[in-house]
Amino acid sequence: MLLKFVSCRWRLIFLLVTVCAHPARSQVSEHNGVTTFASQIEKVQERINFIEAVPKTLPIAKEYSYERGKEDFVDALSGKALVDVTASVYSAGARGSGIQSLVNLGAPKIQVPPHQQQSFGTRNIPFTTARADLSPGSTNGDFPYRATGRLFYVDDDVTGTCTASLIKRGLVVTAAHCAVGFGTKKFYAGWSFIPGYRNGDAPYGKWAVEKAKVLDSYLDGTDPCTERSIVCTDDIAVLVLTSQKNATGTPDFPGSKTGWYSIGWGGSGFTRDGLVHVTQLGYPTCLDNAVLMQRNDAQGVVSVRDSMNTVIGSLMCNGASGGPLLVNFGLEPALTGTSPASGTGENEVIGVTSWGSTNQDVKYMGASPFLKTNIALLIDEACAEYPDACK
Repeated sequence: MLLKFVSCRWRLIFLLVTVCAHPARSQVSEHNGVTTFASQIEKVQERINFIEAVPKTLPIAKEYSYERGKEDFVDALSGKALVDVTASVYSAGARGSGIQSLVNLGAPKIQVPPHQQQSFGTRNIPFTTARADLSPGSTNGDFPYRATGRLFYVDDDVTGTCTASLIKRGLVVTAAHCAVGFGTKKFYAGWSFIPGYRNGDAPYGKWAVEKAKVLDSYLDGTDPCTERSIVCTDDIAVLVLTSQKNATGTPDFPGSKTGWYSIGWGGSGFTRDGLVHVTQLGYPTCLDNAVLMQRNDAQGVVSVRDSMNTVIGSLMCNGASGGPLLVNFGLEPALTGTSPASGTGENEVIGVTSWGSTNQDVKYMGASPFLKTNIALLIDEACAEYPDACK
């Protein structure tokens, strides 16, 4: 596998892995300070092993402790973690048609978890974790759950897996460490997104990735990090999906059927004190072997000591990386006898799962902040290049 890297003045890099069998197919272009790499990836896609996929190891923040969690909440409640919510922005989502086109990928092998998990944390950041899927009933085909799915990729001939979610008709957001190695200038290959994944079934089909986009600073290791490669500012990636022809023969994307989430940045969804309540979705291997989607509801807080990351309590683990943190999750009710509240949109992604902690009692997890300089820049560049994916 041949990898190419070019840095650009916008700190943003676009890359699509080139397969050695077809190096001549790679095309390089530059426009407005952005370098775009494009290549054929069909042969890499064929190497994805959905049955024996290994969950991406969740980066572990060894320095995050009960004491630091306590300090974060004290800071928030005393006004030391102020968030400028006046600069907040969000883009609305959509529900989609819900029409399915089932593909079976094969039931995955059982992955043995490395240690026993506790059912709840006991220090400062309360949470509850349970199946999002009401097996034997299912929610994976219902909005808003179906906009989240499993993300598969190839790294040195090993298939890895993370979680990702749709934020436009043909764009998904995940963690940067699910697309590249921090500071290595190395991208993974052959990403395949499976929205609404459930026990080996792909109810809305398999979707290849056309382009993977991350900030140059994360790729070359200059991203500001409280713990290098773990608690960072820009552990965020946006993937452009490859369109498929629908029944009428016109190009289409999964969001037309699954719908997609709203997305916010610049403090959207947070209080001025840096507090937020989120729903986290993911496919962690330590819970139901990642065959069913899991849901975690938690209080979150912005940590001024940790690259302004959002910190929550959670039971999730390896494989949950890149899963969405959402505010106002669910179907918006009709108002009967009350007035509408001020705030942000429904099902709004305000971060993605980035790291966990070693403390089994506290069970912290964190997410890089969504800013104009990271997630908004990634989306703008993707939509400018692929407007059909953003309709």
